[in-house]
Amino acid sequence: MLPSAIHRRTALALAAAPLLASLAGTALAQAAWPDKMIKLVVPFPAGGPTDTAARIVGQKLAERLKQAVIVDNRPGASGSIAAAQVAKSPADGYTLMMLATPTLLAPHLYKKTGYDTVKDFTPVATVYDLPIVIVVNPRLLPDVTDLKSLMAHAKAQKSPLNYTSSGAGSFGHLSMELLKQMGGFDMQHVPYKGGVPAITDTIGGQVPIMYADLVAALPHIKAGKLRAIAVGSPQRVVMLPDVKTIAEQGIKGYDAVSWGGLLAPPGTPKAVVDRVANEVKDILADKEVQDKLLGVGAIAHFQGPDQMAQRLKADYERWGQIIRDKGIAPE
Repeated sequence: MLPSAIHRRTALALAAAPLLASLAGTALAQAAWPDKMIKLVVPFPAGGPTDTAARIVGQKLAERLKQAVIVDNRPGASGSIAAAQVAKSPADGYTLMMLATPTLLAPHLYKKTGYDTVKDFTPVATVYDLPIVIVVNPRLLPDVTDLKSLMAHAKAQKSPLNYTSSGAGSFGHLSMELLKQMGGFDMQHVPYKGGVPAITDTIGGQVPIMYADLVAALPHIKAGKLRAIAVGSPQRVVMLPDVKTIAEQGIKGYDAVSWGGLLAPPGTPKAVVDRVANEVKDILADKEVQDKLLGVGAIAHFQGPDQMAQRLKADYERWGQIIRDKGIAPE
């Protein structure tokens, strides 16, 4: 072999060495994952459905991975503060976040969130659906027993009928605005700062109607203080099997479901994402886990990374259009 050819081969080998070493190191790192604690960020206070779902799944994930999974609550601005931090976290598989619908939609409502929901995360897996339900005060609206009678009552009023939700720009607010648009009727939104005061005043009679998440409303429905007249999901929910969906009651194609799932920072290795997704799939197939989630009003619902990415993008665009069309802004 000529000396020049030997020199060329030597030079190519030396040039390729750092790349090969890097690839080997990455493969080794992925193979060893996880070898330390995993942080699961919850962008809401402890005790709510997002936090509870994170703790249920986090505990099972820790058992299966044989590594600690620590829940880190970082509430504020519909979860956007925590989401902006997670988006900038190392993409090594040791930081995950439990996304919920308010955080998904926050960039449409707040001027500076510091992240793009669609572009700045790696979808891992959906975990739960959180059904929403239209409830009325049965004392104030004794004849409103379904969606048809609600719409008829609203159309008969000289001034718009009041309804409430957990806040301006909340999912209940957006869902009712979509329903009004599709159903061709009007009502006036009376925003509250939180689901608890909104439900309290609906029970008390200050506002006759609320679009609420099922977690908050279910105990009062069972107690007879509120009447459920329609659920927003495409299918009936097991907690209220006799309550028809909005689509069943004549608004074809209506679909409003709040949901949550795991996200990772952008660039998180696919091998790690797939591993977590597969573990979550098995976790959510466990009836004990399903029952625990039902206990807080959530329904276990697994979708893998690709399906979650499609759902995230579709909901971001769909509800963002409602926000823009209606000029909705947080108070």
